[in-house]
Amino acid sequence: MRKGIENFQTKLRLSSSLMDIYPGIQAKSHEEFLYQLLKDLDKERAEKRKIRNLKNAGFPLIKSLEGYDHSQITFPENLVFKELEDLNFSKRKENLIFYGGVGTGKTHLAIALGIQAINQGKKAVFYRLHDLINLLEERDEKKVTRLRKKIDESDLLILDEWGYLPLHQEGARLVFDIISACYERKSIILTTNIEFSRWKGFLFDEKLTAAIIDRLIHHSHMLLFTGKSYRMTHSLMN
Repeated sequence: MRKGIENFQTKLRLSSSLMDIYPGIQAKSHEEFLYQLLKDLDKERAEKRKIRNLKNAGFPLIKSLEGYDHSQITFPENLVFKELEDLNFSKRKENLIFYGGVGTGKTHLAIALGIQAINQGKKAVFYRLHDLINLLEERDEKKVTRLRKKIDESDLLILDEWGYLPLHQEGARLVFDIISACYERKSIILTTNIEFSRWKGFLFDEKLTAAIIDRLIHHSHMLLFTGKSYRMTHSLMN
């Protein structure tokens, strides 16, 4: 009997832990047993999906919203921190632009929101902008196709260190392609310490810069990070 169950388990692509789950189910009817079994299998599958999405997201570190100090962030009038936690911006396909000095918590908050999205069953992906451009310039077309598909299937794209390093013309074009592909289809979180007026300095092409800004800011909220560098404040050298 056990062998037969395992065969159907494989054929129906049910969880390999089915045999471990069902003995512990207490039920008063066949329907109640079946409901609880399916519920437990669905919960396990969701947990595995979260783990897989977290692994594929590309976060350099794991960060949490718990205890995060947002007192040094200036929010726009139509946005409060609770809405960030609830990911309402993502449901509306809106973007977030985190602007402020180095070490002020921009990347921490971006990663924490990405992990929050994954915990809600969504897909988030994280890239430092320059690393993403290097990956998109790979000569291996299969790798590039997989990368573009990964971004396309995500619900939230996080682009870190926007403008920290200059791009060449092809790099700027690739940035435009990515932003255009995401426009009104998914949310983007962008972290930068470069104001809009200086974006041409690392994108070089004035028309591309204008087109990128136009698409980014159409459905965006800007958050200003005004605090001191956390790393400098807590440096051992102090």
